[in-house]
Amino acid sequence: MTRYRATLAYDGTAYQGFQRQRPPAPTIQAAVETAISAIARRSIAIVAAGRTDAGVHASGQVIAFDVDWKHGEDELLRAINAKLPPDIALQALIQQDGFHPRYDALWRQYAYRVLTPRARHPLLSRYAWQLVGESLDLERMNEAAAICLGEHDFAAFGRPPQAGSANTVRRIFRSSWELQAGDLGATYIYRIRGTAFLYHMVRRMAGLLVEVGKGKMTAQEFEAILRSRDITRAKALAPAPGLILEAVGYPLHQPAETSARELAAIGPAVALEG
Repeated sequence: MTRYRATLAYDGTAYQGFQRQRPPAPTIQAAVETAISAIARRSIAIVAAGRTDAGVHASGQVIAFDVDWKHGEDELLRAINAKLPPDIALQALIQQDGFHPRYDALWRQYAYRVLTPRARHPLLSRYAWQLVGESLDLERMNEAAAICLGEHDFAAFGRPPQAGSANTVRRIFRSSWELQAGDLGATYIYRIRGTAFLYHMVRRMAGLLVEVGKGKMTAQEFEAILRSRDITRAKALAPAPGLILEAVGYPLHQPAETSARELAAIGPAVALEG
């Protein structure tokens, strides 16, 4: 049996999250395991860098699995993709003995997209939170976002995904918004990179930061919620479709880290978030 490491992209709209659930709930994990099992002709389980919630997407999820395959890596990638549904596909695959996508990860990066069109656009509803006719203050949102940099207790923004865990401390390396102009209106993209994330943490942060951008909350009030460690005060939960797991970082000696070309494709640069 050989361990393979792969980068996975998916549109999470039709799935009840990444993690396998009881049938008939459709999940990303179940679909990928079914495809690999069909190729291997035996039951195969995959391990992932993190779980994403229902409706959340990924362009840089990382998984690992063990199979007995006598052909090349490219042939295995093509064979698995041929068995996957159209909204899930492997982007890269290599052999890597001993690799564990969750425990070996140094950081995870998410992006959250907010679109402010003149009118609601049906074709964009899967991939962005649409705030029709709104205008957001980018400077204020970045002032508040910067408060999250460093190590903090983020209990106000989420709950530990592991049953029985009480650890809500996380280290954040990047937390910033950028603005992209377009024919359909302005797109505000929030990128956050950290060691790991609490359940719903990024969506709560994005929701509150949008409140700051609307002028309904100050950066100081945002910080007060963070310091409070009281999740009942973080009432804004951004919708799932705007969230994408963009990348997972690993030590440089591990050759399958997302390439510069892949990072350029997904934007400038889990593990558990929904």
